[in-house]
Amino acid sequence: MRTLALRGGARVAVVAAQWCDAFGVVTRGRVQLEPRDGEPGPVLGRDAGFWLRGTGVRALRKPSRRTARAHLHSHGQDRHMPVNPPVRQLLQ
Repeated sequence: MRTLALRGGARVAVVAAQWCDAFGVVTRGRVQLEPRDGEPGPVLGRDAGFWLRGTGVRALRKPSRRTARAHLHSHGQDRHMPVNPPVRQLLQ
């Protein structure tokens, strides 16, 4: 399981090769899913779960100023997901 911390206004791209089979749970704050069409996606609050595979999500965004956290789990997490990446490298 990996923990992703999103600071206010942050955006993290969802790269299929790194996030394969990932299921996430928002554990703090709110996270917005950004679909491939660029339209604003749903904003998920604490305890909300979401799949990334096959959903068309291209990024995770932090819509408000407070930091949010999400736990991400993948069956192949050691092969596909970044290993404890520093937040500053994920933020774009």
